Amino acid sequence: MLEALITSKTRLRMLIKFFIGASNKGYLNGLATEFNESTNSIRKELNNLSESGYLLKQKKDNKIIYQANKIHPMFKVLQKIVRQHLGIEDIVETIISRIGEVHKIVLIGDYAKGLDTGTISIIIIGKEIDDKYLKNLKVKIRDKIKRDVVFELNTEIPKKNIILYQK
Repeated sequence: MLEALITSKTRLRMLIKFFIGASNKGYLNGLATEFNESTNSIRKELNNLSESGYLLKQKKDNKIIYQANKIHPMFKVLQKIVRQHLGIEDIVETIISRIGEVHKIVLIGDYAKGLDTGTISIIIIGKEIDDKYLKNLKVKIRDKIKRDVVFELNTEIPKKNIILYQK
């Protein structure tokens, strides 16, 4: 869906990295390694996004650290678009409406770090969660969003996470 609008794979990866979670940060060489891309293509996209105000940059030691500009007027819109592109919005809506008494839904793993690796890990905190339905839901979601989903129920939430829903 978003690939048709944003033809640069590097730019799409950058948007996912910085806008899935506002606390995600990166620097030139780290992003080049993370995305397995040349530093030139990463530099070009970082410059474009920071010059247009979508990313903030801050010098720390010998590195320039980039992060999403949370006060940019388009921040919330871009975050919603990225989450819809990844299918996270669909997952949250389905869980809330059909699974049971959900108190919290938390994104963990690679996607919480801004990496589109193909497996979305989600922790669901709640009562009377319908395990059977959740197992069937995994298949339906995979077919719809073309990514695997791993659900964990009522487990400890790791430090690096994104709260998608909280009651």
